[in-house]
Amino acid sequence: MALLMVGTTIFAQEQNRKQQRNEMEQFTPEQRSELQVKKLTLELDLNELQQRDIKAFITDKNSKMQAHKSAMKAIKEKGTKPTRDERFAMKSKMLDEQIAAKKRLEKILNAKQLEKWTSLKGEHKGKHKETNKEKQQRRG
Repeated sequence: MALLMVGTTIFAQEQNRKQQRNEMEQFTPEQRSELQVKKLTLELDLNELQQRDIKAFITDKNSKMQAHKSAMKAIKEKGTKPTRDERFAMKSKMLDEQIAAKKRLEKILNAKQLEKWTSLKGEHKGKHKETNKEKQQRRG
């Protein structure tokens, strides 16, 4: 009986996550950016200038992410895997973009806000890892 309850709960949570993800995907890129800015404004107590700068940052980040997704989809559709050098170049580019993003955020946010943003980012990463673990356990 307990296993049935746990299984049902996990299934319901997964369905809720999928529904939330699908709802977010239904928005236009501009709408998603707007929602992200508002969420960060609440969490970090951003002023108007910071909101404007963060919106530009998020819009830029989302467009780069979309371009990367499209490139990865094209590679997957070809059925070929990137070579070791290509994977290295992609990973290096991604890390360079993360460094640039961090420097850009350091210019926009004050020290207290940057600390809170780092904390929120860590929490999000932890939740993402938990979700991936759950998926792997169900497959295995």
